Amino acid sequence: MTFVLSFIQTTQSQPSALTDLLLRTSPLAKGVLILLLIFSIYSWAIIITKWRWLKDAEKETKQFLARFQRGGKLSELYQATDTGARSPLVRVFMAGYDEINNQIGEAAGQVRSLDSLSRVLQSATIAEVSRMEKRLTWLATTANASPFIGLFGTVVGIIIAFQGLSSASVSSIQAVAPGIADALIATAAGIAAAVPAAIFYNQFLNRIKALTAIIDRFSLELLNLVERHYVTGVRG
Repeated sequence: MTFVLSFIQTTQSQPSALTDLLLRTSPLAKGVLILLLIFSIYSWAIIITKWRWLKDAEKETKQFLARFQRGGKLSELYQATDTGARSPLVRVFMAGYDEINNQIGEAAGQVRSLDSLSRVLQSATIAEVSRMEKRLTWLATTANASPFIGLFGTVVGIIIAFQGLSSASVSSIQAVAPGIADALIATAAGIAAAVPAAIFYNQFLNRIKALTAIIDRFSLELLNLVERHYVTGVRG
């Protein structure tokens, strides 16, 4: 029973001890921690929003591919497509269909140039990939810069520790404790900001590459479909 009470008291005292430790850090160490906190908060905001966006985009992409692979007229697929969809594949298709429709309208039911359609699809794909990768650079920056920012705080803490040791009349742990605490806190904060950013940056990049591969395959399938049915004058 005594052990349990002692453990509870120790656990309850840890948050207040950590708060006191943070409050006693040097002004420069506080600045480093605030900077790392800003990096971390903004990174987590990007992680949450990008995770939700990619989840919806992947779901809508699968649904659109299922409709496309069932066959039917492209005009019917276009009319049934949600213009506000998050799927990058949907927007690439819409850009391609608009080009097909323009060429058909000008050439009496035939597509004049597959090269022109291919360039439109490539341009739309590049735009969608850039859109998917938006703000990922912040995660990469956080993953690369945060450890060095934390290292700067570590160096500052070590300097403070040596200053305390040189000014103390008697060498003791109390003389170097504030500086060592600053150093360890800065190191931990840098790692805490960098690790999630690195993990989710790599994961998001892989998911975006997978979506890009799907878009590329779809573009080739659409070009083949147009070559079979529209170049010969058979409208879909």
